[in-house]
Amino acid sequence: MEGPATRDFELSLSDGVSDDDDDMPTTLPTDSSHSGSIRKGCDPFAQTQRSKLQHRRARINQQINKEMRMRAGAENLFRATTNNKVKETVALELSFVNSNLQLLKEELEELNSNMEVYQTDSDAISVPMIPLGLKETKEVDFTVPIQDFICEHYGEDSSLYDNEIKELIELRQAMRTPSRSQAGLELLMEYYNQLYYLDQRFFSSHRNLGVHFHWYDSLTGVPSSQRALAFEKGSVLFNIAALHTQIGARQDRAATSGIDKAVDAFQRAAGAFNYLKENFSNAPSLDMSALSLSMLVRLMVAQVQECVFERITITTRDTKFTSQLQLAQEAAQVSDVYSLVHQTMTQPLMKDYVPFSWASMVQVKSEHFRALSHYYAAAALCDHTVSFDGEECDNESDKAFLKFYVNIASGQTLSQILQDPEKRRKLGKAHLRRAVMRHEEAMRVHSLCKILRKMDILQDVLCQTHKRSLEKYLELDREDDFDETAEAPEIQAHTQQKPDITPPSFTTVQVSDIFQRLSILFDFQEAGLREGDYIVAVDGQDCKWAKHGEVVLMLTSSSDREVEISVVTLHSHDTQMERKAAMLSHSSDKENSRQRLLGGAKGQSSGSLLNWNRKKKREGSGVAKKLGSTFSLSFGNIRDTETMY
Repeated sequence: MEGPATRDFELSLSDGVSDDDDDMPTTLPTDSSHSGSIRKGCDPFAQTQRSKLQHRRARINQQINKEMRMRAGAENLFRATTNNKVKETVALELSFVNSNLQLLKEELEELNSNMEVYQTDSDAISVPMIPLGLKETKEVDFTVPIQDFICEHYGEDSSLYDNEIKELIELRQAMRTPSRSQAGLELLMEYYNQLYYLDQRFFSSHRNLGVHFHWYDSLTGVPSSQRALAFEKGSVLFNIAALHTQIGARQDRAATSGIDKAVDAFQRAAGAFNYLKENFSNAPSLDMSALSLSMLVRLMVAQVQECVFERITITTRDTKFTSQLQLAQEAAQVSDVYSLVHQTMTQPLMKDYVPFSWASMVQVKSEHFRALSHYYAAAALCDHTVSFDGEECDNESDKAFLKFYVNIASGQTLSQILQDPEKRRKLGKAHLRRAVMRHEEAMRVHSLCKILRKMDILQDVLCQTHKRSLEKYLELDREDDFDETAEAPEIQAHTQQKPDITPPSFTTVQVSDIFQRLSILFDFQEAGLREGDYIVAVDGQDCKWAKHGEVVLMLTSSSDREVEISVVTLHSHDTQMERKAAMLSHSSDKENSRQRLLGGAKGQSSGSLLNWNRKKKREGSGVAKKLGSTFSLSFGNIRDTETMY
């Protein structure tokens, strides 16, 4: 690979990329001794619309960080001083800082509300989707902490691992600028999987590595810093989900192929957000809190449901009665799920956090698709050409209509309505009246949001659908209609395809441990051995009195096969000794061993991948199977959930 990206990036540009065919990969070097890596991020200085947007987001994040440090210092001084004049001066300064923070927050919210940058370039008119920008992060230099740990914990010359440390740093730098494509997802997943090895090797339960991970909230820009590797892993997983939302938003949904890709992307985004919610605790930033993640999961599910409706609209070529009823119920389903999302967004903690344009867009979509459901109901009643005389009314059409309404006014049966053209016309007119009212409500909500008013495509969709419903209503209106139009019954929401929440598949990107040359101690951990165990035999050869270097040579000389070792564990409470035997495998079997730990089988619990707290599971993970005087030890360092603290 050619030239490394050696610039010291001053800005945090985790989203400065363009569309697939415009992406400009920045290739980073790899050591030929390691397995081929996907070490490609996009050029953060590419002058694309998304890159420019991200430059502005990065600048605002840094300014917010600066203002918050100034505010913290001023608040400390205000509390500490007893001088009234100083208090007045500090209070005045705090008011300026808070005003600046409010302005920065509003500017960042406007950037986060810029959905058009992420949409498709197709000329087809479709309702825009809501994508997420990626979380920003500062650079992390692992060099000194890892070098110190190698010297102290492994007892090796840390300079021998300079290439590995450099490779890790370059991998993290590259994943800050993933392309909006499958390659970008694989880059993030590669780094995420590499964190598994990093956790096992360098993040000891009794010692902190001393590395601080800095990430910014994806919506507010508020910085958070923690030394827990779980924070790093959770933030990368959040970006995997966010990148899926961008891939889904950019699809051309004028064709079924584009719709299918969008459905898959939004389902995977929902799965990643849900996985993060179920495996995280004590999130330091609001974007990764349980309430926020629940909202994001619901938003993704709603966008999948919208894509399902669009696919049915495209594939339904006929104007049959039952087909129009199906479209009406599908539109009602989309309206319901967006209504649920809007309720979540307007909860107390979320109301001031979620961008106003997001909440407005969700409300607009709820009203828009409810209007469409009434429009298609009217089309079913008034536009079909099938006769309802005889048995046909009692069969397919009657059964479909029977499940169409939540409830219907007493005094008339569904069969009577279907068989009477005038009753069908009046009921269709009632549906169109509600459609027009819902369209007008959608346009009203749209007009209240400055960001949405700038979206020409959304404006065109709302105007066209409103005009269509109004024209159809006027067609059904008659001069002798002196009776007030009845209220149309509520349509029963129903869908032919419920969205799936697709959890992330961590085994799709195969990685090899960058620090695999430090494999001996790692193999001991995988075999279930603990610090303090005494090695007494290697492959049956007694080594109780051998020197340290001799035992190491016996272990490393068999790098191409498994090694059986016998150890003694001293129990302090009664000085009782327990003999153990374990099979150690070297690098050739390491990937297979890791895949078992990652839970590669579909449906298997994923708790083993996210090692969030450092508490070892001593019970239930010790001796798995007894074979005479030899014990086969299971991996005893798997943790259920990861905690940021």
